[in-house]
Amino acid sequence: MADNNIPSFKAADLVVELSSTPKTKPNVVSFGSAFTDHMLTIEWSASEGWQAPVIKPFGNLSLHPACSSLHYAIQLFEGLKAYRGDDNKLRLFRPMLNMTRMSNSAKRACLPAFDQSELLECIRRLVETDQDWVPHSDSASLYIRPTFIATETCLGLKKPSSALLYVIMCQVTSYFDNDAEALSMWADPKYTRAWKGGTGDCKMGGNYGCTLSVQCEAVNHGCQQTLWLYGEDHQLTEAGTMNIFLHWINEDGEEELATPPLDSIILPGVTRQSILELTREWGEIKVTERYLTMSQLCSALKQQRVKELFGSGTAAMVCPIGHIVYQGENLYLPCQDKNSQLTSRIAKELTDIQYGRTPSDWTFLV
Repeated sequence: MADNNIPSFKAADLVVELSSTPKTKPNVVSFGSAFTDHMLTIEWSASEGWQAPVIKPFGNLSLHPACSSLHYAIQLFEGLKAYRGDDNKLRLFRPMLNMTRMSNSAKRACLPAFDQSELLECIRRLVETDQDWVPHSDSASLYIRPTFIATETCLGLKKPSSALLYVIMCQVTSYFDNDAEALSMWADPKYTRAWKGGTGDCKMGGNYGCTLSVQCEAVNHGCQQTLWLYGEDHQLTEAGTMNIFLHWINEDGEEELATPPLDSIILPGVTRQSILELTREWGEIKVTERYLTMSQLCSALKQQRVKELFGSGTAAMVCPIGHIVYQGENLYLPCQDKNSQLTSRIAKELTDIQYGRTPSDWTFLV
């Protein structure tokens, strides 16, 4: 339901300009490189407020060289997917969670507020416009990237007086090159992804670009991703760009699925929340949000209490972790493939919902 108290653009005012030269749709071969025919743009200024949303042919943006999003990273983004079900219907998975997170990120970035329901309806119209781009496959989908940038044309650091909200879409398959193998992680406590009171719980581009050099260092150490640690006790926080889950027998002898709590350094992932709600609904094991440290993990590994460690996210869904390099040691996790009972069950139940095989109010029909 729309919030009429927020000065916002309206989906009812949407202008659609269709492309006269539609592109040939490629076979889906990689993540994030085959973009659709159209994009959504919505401009805002302090003097005129929100302008009418426009769906128009996909194309380059024109930005002033002093644009504050380029100089001060006043920008943010979201990521969600459209799935084509066996019934040929198109579904979005829990999109209002993305809209809420985007709104929270915008508030932290001093970008203008918007009505979340109105943006979702504009996105629905964009997906509807480019619906032929949604793959006929249960191993591929259409990735939707809402982006919000400050367009202030001044080198002074200040609250933006102009901004652009836009949405682009592309076909995607698996995020990682080899989905059949468990990931290897490099954990070095000298690097920190986020900190208390920072913006680690917001989906801002600056949170990601600064991790690239550490990612390269991880590769140099023979690992695929970085396991981000925090604090003197080396708390596990995130795995690459994913939330992290530990399935183990805890110190009290209970079978437990645990993930770090949302305390401003953890991104509130949609898949993370869905896994917590799904497994709690099963009522079969203890499901908690708690701090987890490397010393706890190392002790549990020595005592053979670890069942599996895995990451979760929109792009990769559920990814088992099989190897961690930590302080000169190689830690091998018991789950070395994707055939684990828990991870495969979680992945199946989530994908069955996303592709419409299991009816759920978590899906939003396009």
